[in-house]
Amino acid sequence: MNQTVWLNGAFVSADEARIGVYDGGWLHGAGLFETMRAEGGKVFRLAKHVGRLCASAEKLIAPVDVDALPGQGAIGELLERNGLREARVRMTVTAGDMLQAGQAGDGVRHTVCVTVSKLAGYPKPFYEKGVSVAISSYRQLKVDPLAGHKTTCYLPRLMALRDARGVGCEESLWFTHEHMLAEGSISNVFVVKGGVVKTPGLDTPVLPGVARGAVLELCQEMGIVVEEGSVTIDELLDADEVFLTNVIMCVMPVTSVEKRAIGGDEPGKLTKRLLDGFVDLVAKECGTDG
Repeated sequence: MNQTVWLNGAFVSADEARIGVYDGGWLHGAGLFETMRAEGGKVFRLAKHVGRLCASAEKLIAPVDVDALPGQGAIGELLERNGLREARVRMTVTAGDMLQAGQAGDGVRHTVCVTVSKLAGYPKPFYEKGVSVAISSYRQLKVDPLAGHKTTCYLPRLMALRDARGVGCEESLWFTHEHMLAEGSISNVFVVKGGVVKTPGLDTPVLPGVARGAVLELCQEMGIVVEEGSVTIDELLDADEVFLTNVIMCVMPVTSVEKRAIGGDEPGKLTKRLLDGFVDLVAKECGTDG
């Protein structure tokens, strides 16, 4: 079955969707994207995703007209047209036709595309037994203008992820040149020690993940002490629990960093509690908890 996509305000067949050869995303990777989770035909925290994308666009490319982006209604219709209720939703915004934008008096006209696919999720054993993660040989730089933004310049992340998968790990963790933990290639990272949950601060820099923010809220609601700040390699390896977050994996337990077992080599109690809380939160906000 041919899929339908949302492209620049219209629903079109994926086979017929066209983006120009002068598009900034194609030519220079001048683009941003959001990977979102939909349940019951509704995107979880769409406003948070759109807010993050718009903030990055204003800083890196040019301000985006929010009215040019699809809302819950349009994405809901896109899901319907593709016969989906639970889905992985991707919104991509690029700098548009850079040749046209370079003409006198003509501003940036972003290209906006939304695609949806089946929400496959992660295997159940990952949550029951935990996953292993590797430490990337690449480093995150504070002086990198793209750090802390979700851009379409994603090849380094995919390379690090490929390296991790090559040694039997599910994620690759990035550190800064100051040897502080930053984030995963596709996730934010949390460590637990003595009942305190800690995660690298946004100024590390790291992506302000939507799932990351939700977990911080859950910790506050559950009375769990949480800290945002520098995390060393020793704190990572000596943690009682480690877990990863993004809106697709939700809260993923980590039971080993390469060959080093974390805690009791099984998902910890706080991780399980936050996973349950996250699943309930998504169901509540998407209206599927009835």
